[in-house]
Amino acid sequence: MSDATASATTARAPSMSPLQVGLVGLFVTALVTAQVTAAKVLMFALPFSLPVVGNALILPGAALAYALTFFASDCIAELYGKRNAQVVVNVGFAMNFVLLGLVWTTILAPVFPDSPVAADTFRSVMAPSTGVVVGSLLAYVVSQNLDVLTFHALRERTDGRALWLRNIGSTTTSQLVDTVIFIGVAFVLFQGMGLATAVSLGVGQYLLKFAVALLDTPFVYGVVELAKRTDATVVPARAD
Repeated sequence: MSDATASATTARAPSMSPLQVGLVGLFVTALVTAQVTAAKVLMFALPFSLPVVGNALILPGAALAYALTFFASDCIAELYGKRNAQVVVNVGFAMNFVLLGLVWTTILAPVFPDSPVAADTFRSVMAPSTGVVVGSLLAYVVSQNLDVLTFHALRERTDGRALWLRNIGSTTTSQLVDTVIFIGVAFVLFQGMGLATAVSLGVGQYLLKFAVALLDTPFVYGVVELAKRTDATVVPARAD
């Protein structure tokens, strides 16, 4: 291939902006972090009492990291269109299996006798339970696709206006579905958790996700404005 042909091919090839790469990177990083931290259950004391949860929030360790995936996917959906957002979400689903394969390859590999982390310790921390795996994968594929579809349905209804509405509306709706599926499958179905405890765990997780959806809205606006000024690949606001 001549230099001229190579240059023409390169010029025609679609490229990803640094911002687009960064959003995809944030999505993948938060997703992987959520998968490896999902099994630990956290408890945060509150200075006041709330209905159902009482004076403490109980939630899976993955709640914050997973909430960030919705921030990233909403930014991608707004800036680069529904199709690109769905590609990121569904490729991310496939990458969950790559993550599981890599983790279990390391767990099953022979351990060095003087390893600072014993094989049993590493396995007990890194090996996710069947319930967590099934619950997280099912919740992910349903809620993330629902988030993208809801985001664009609201976009069409508002004719490209009210970004805050589609960010908060799509995230809070899909996160509710995600919470019900994950808690129901991972903890109730597989671990036999009592209904009262499961409801408390689910409410605590959802309250954090709801708060993140509210707090990240100004950052969504900031990312969108930055992209409109610096990224030529942004899809026009009323193009979908």
